[in-house]
Amino acid sequence: MSEDYCTIADGVKPPEADGPPYAECVLCREPTEYPESYKGITLCPVCEWQEAQRTACSG
Repeated sequence: MSEDYCTIADGVKPPEADGPPYAECVLCREPTEYPESYKGITLCPVCEWQEAQRTACSG
């Protein structure tokens, strides 16, 4: 079994922004690391981490 068994290798992440304005987190409305122009779901680092914890496998 490989150590990246539970990771989503083909997941698409938004590009990181070079500077403001930043997109709002879709869960808590805090600024994210992603550009405001990005169309799609953006999460702040805290919510991104919490979402990863929720979806991690319990091997």
